[in-house]
Amino acid sequence: MQIEPREHMSAWRVGFAPVFAVFATLAICAVLIVWAGAPVIESYQLLFKGAVGSRFALNETITRSIPLIFTGLAVAVAFKAKFYNIGAEGQLYCGALAATYFGSGLVTLPPVLMIPFLMLVGAIAGGVILILPVLLKTHMKVDEVVTTLLLNFIILLFVSYLLEGPWKDPMSMGWPQAKSVIDEGILPPLFAKGRLHMGLYFALGAAFLVWALMRFTIWGYEIKAAGLNAIAAAFSGINVNKTIIRTAMISGGLAGMAGVSEVAGLKGYLTLDLSPGFGYTGIAVAMLARLHPLAVVPAALFLSGIYVGSGSMSRAVNIPAYISDVIVGMSVLAILVAVMFSQYRIKWRS
Repeated sequence: MQIEPREHMSAWRVGFAPVFAVFATLAICAVLIVWAGAPVIESYQLLFKGAVGSRFALNETITRSIPLIFTGLAVAVAFKAKFYNIGAEGQLYCGALAATYFGSGLVTLPPVLMIPFLMLVGAIAGGVILILPVLLKTHMKVDEVVTTLLLNFIILLFVSYLLEGPWKDPMSMGWPQAKSVIDEGILPPLFAKGRLHMGLYFALGAAFLVWALMRFTIWGYEIKAAGLNAIAAAFSGINVNKTIIRTAMISGGLAGMAGVSEVAGLKGYLTLDLSPGFGYTGIAVAMLARLHPLAVVPAALFLSGIYVGSGSMSRAVNIPAYISDVIVGMSVLAILVAVMFSQYRIKWRS
């Protein structure tokens, strides 16, 4: 048996890989559902119903997908340049910190200016925090996986310090939370009933802009070239280090906007549990989308539906809600296997 690259990758193999990953994940997780003593078909029906079976469920699924679109885009852009940003979780909190600092009364503008301003400062905060890891990578060859991952914990500890100390809202009755964002900075809801807010428009706009950047601009070409072959890119005149630094700033900025959308759109104030792991789930979103910016949107909706629907499934058939984490993890493994077999084949030799 020998694994060798395929001479030609057909379009149907490339397009079918995410579909295969989804069905393979559901098939494998069906074994765990049976192990838990629950009927598989009924469990998945409840999962589907809990995610999109009513207006409220669909509203919650789309709402939860907003930060996943931002973090999925952040990971997708960075991975395209072979900059493995595992710190989207920390960058999300940096964006939330910036939105809280400027949006809780320091700056007052009309809503039409205040909301874009908070998105901008959140993006800047998310990008700036990546300066140290990206410079360590480009100038000292330090592995960015380690630095960006460890930076998450540093940022979370700093947020905890602020919420327990200087930023603690005296009106929070002892709860560790910051002051609320002023009304001019709140992302307005899209419907009278439900939590879906204007952050969805920013997320969809970001997906389109990132796709246009990667498809039609020189920056996008340089990002893809640096990721495919850094040596060849440098030989052709591309400044690879500058490209990676620029890519890291874009990636961190997108993750920072996720933090703004949660603070200004969903909760209205900063707490330590603002994100249940959106930054890490963004990696699964990007991998399931095969790093395509537009495909990030349906991938985020799918994983968001898994998280939202798993609650209903858990309550109805007594399955642990952690099955959603297993499904997300299995989807990443399945897409990696599917991509491998779309690029390589097994050849049996006598």
